[in-house]
Amino acid sequence: MKPTTMTFGQAIAKARKAKGLSQKELAALIMKDEEGGAISPQYLNDIEHDRRSPTSDHLIRQFATELKVDEGILFLLAGKIPDDLRRQVTDPAKAAVAFANFRRAITK
Repeated sequence: MKPTTMTFGQAIAKARKAKGLSQKELAALIMKDEEGGAISPQYLNDIEHDRRSPTSDHLIRQFATELKVDEGILFLLAGKIPDDLRRQVTDPAKAAVAFANFRRAITK
């Protein structure tokens, strides 16, 4: 039997419930951007049901902080490479080697 992979939305929902927060409570803690208002409970519901993905690194990092979840795991589940890491790639060949090593490490 093939192991199932948790989605980003499932991870957020599980962590939210473990902290005893409602969707409304968590949504109020997550800001759209540094100067914007909070996300809506409906947007959070859509994320938790995998109908929408977080649109920015900022949102992923806030979920990690508020829910006490490793941000690396959330970036992986969201299928994103953080912008700050992507900007550090100056040699595409080195990045390709790093990805090959990553693949080998997770398939062992």
